[in-house]
Amino acid sequence: MMQRGGSDGDRIRKRISGCPIGAVKVTIISYEEQVRGRLAEISRTHSIVKQQVPYERLTETLDLYCKAPVLAFDESAIAHFQRLWLMRLRVGTMDLKIAAIALAHNATLLTRNRSDFEKVPGLLVEDWSV
Repeated sequence: MMQRGGSDGDRIRKRISGCPIGAVKVTIISYEEQVRGRLAEISRTHSIVKQQVPYERLTETLDLYCKAPVLAFDESAIAHFQRLWLMRLRVGTMDLKIAAIALAHNATLLTRNRSDFEKVPGLLVEDWSV
């Protein structure tokens, strides 16, 4: 969402800029999702000339994730994920992995997708786009 233009992205970037350096972190799962999307966009673009913009977007994604601390899907996150999975929550697998990482780090999850993430017990969720 931060990479998108518009007022939502502007509000998020402004709020993050007011945080201490390193206070806002990203998950490796978010990185995976964004890179997969960028690579799919490149593979759908058959004209080499038209691939310039998707490659620029891929570079922007890489730059963003190089600047922010990345939280791993580690043993603690896996344990949280397995517990959540057994609860049969109606939340997608990738979102459950993101939630598990946030729970493992006792972190507040920043998302526009409050409806799904608020189904996760004990997860603190905020939407900075509003």
